[in-house]
Amino acid sequence: MANTVSKNYRRTDIWPGFVDALATLLMVIIFLLMIFVISQFFMGYALSGRDQALQKLEEQVTELGELLSLERKNNEKLLTELQASLSAQNTLRAKAAALSSENTNYKKRIASLVLEINNAEKLLKNKQLTISSNITQIKQLSSQGKQLQEQLSGLRNKMTIKDLQLGKERKLSKSALDRLAMLNRQIRTLKSQLNFISMALEKSEILAKKRRVKIANLGKRLNAALASKVQELSRYRSEFFGELRKVLGSESGIQIVGDRFVFQSEVLFGRGSDQLGRPGKIQIQQLSKTLKGIMVKIPPQIDWVLRVDGHTDQIPIKTSRFPSNWELSTARAISVVKFLIDQDIPATNLAATGFGEFQPINPGKTEKDRRQNRRIELKLTQR
Repeated sequence: MANTVSKNYRRTDIWPGFVDALATLLMVIIFLLMIFVISQFFMGYALSGRDQALQKLEEQVTELGELLSLERKNNEKLLTELQASLSAQNTLRAKAAALSSENTNYKKRIASLVLEINNAEKLLKNKQLTISSNITQIKQLSSQGKQLQEQLSGLRNKMTIKDLQLGKERKLSKSALDRLAMLNRQIRTLKSQLNFISMALEKSEILAKKRRVKIANLGKRLNAALASKVQELSRYRSEFFGELRKVLGSESGIQIVGDRFVFQSEVLFGRGSDQLGRPGKIQIQQLSKTLKGIMVKIPPQIDWVLRVDGHTDQIPIKTSRFPSNWELSTARAISVVKFLIDQDIPATNLAATGFGEFQPINPGKTEKDRRQNRRIELKLTQR
């Protein structure tokens, strides 16, 4: 009985060893399968990533091809634009050459006109000299005529005396009669000379009077023409300032002094600046509208100009942009002129001048006095 039990015990001990071996073998196989599956997964992921990278590279290649085609098109457009600009430059050069030739022709014409004016002035001076010489000759002839008249009166007195002597003394010698005949001949020749001198004197006086009348008429006509031009321009000036007084007369910092329209600098510019502010631009726009309405009425033969004068106070300024008050006043006047040109006012009828601090309205030293001296003046005048 004990033997059977021992046999049974041994059999039961052998079986679990095989089970463990089989279990470990199964676990190894499962581990290897898992490793194979994981490697297959990673290999598939790597292959899919490579495909995606290849697809991205293909997309980038297509984008680069499109960019290259666009760049080629842009280069072709640039070439056409460059060719057009070159042709435009050639036409501009031709126009510039034509304008330069016209400019030389105009300069030649101006030089010829200047020569003609100089020649006319020389002729006028020569005529004046001849007139003055004729006047001196007339004076000399008149003095000679007076002397001859005095001599004639003396001779007449002598003849009356001789006649009395002849009446008293009827018996004269032959030499006395010859001397009397000679004196008569001398008297006749002196009379003829005196008549000739008097006629020449009258002609010269008439000629001098005519020349004086012509010169006086020419001067009167010139003075009348100038006066009419000045009166006509003053009429348009008064109309211009009257319209400005209606539009801007109620604004503070703006006033009319004589024939000038005065803007205080604070109305147009900032402190130490030459840039027009927004309120200043509005004021100058209203001024330009009024000026354009008057320009239509001014005849073309009146050579008018709107002068813009810049003034500062006596406090000196020294910056990199404005080394002195001259530069600041001139820059402010130029800014107003440029803005008027932008408002379609012809540049040929505008002038900008700077006076710095040397034309003050008020010589005082207070801030109120300085504010009055900082100004922009507008004057409609003749060129």
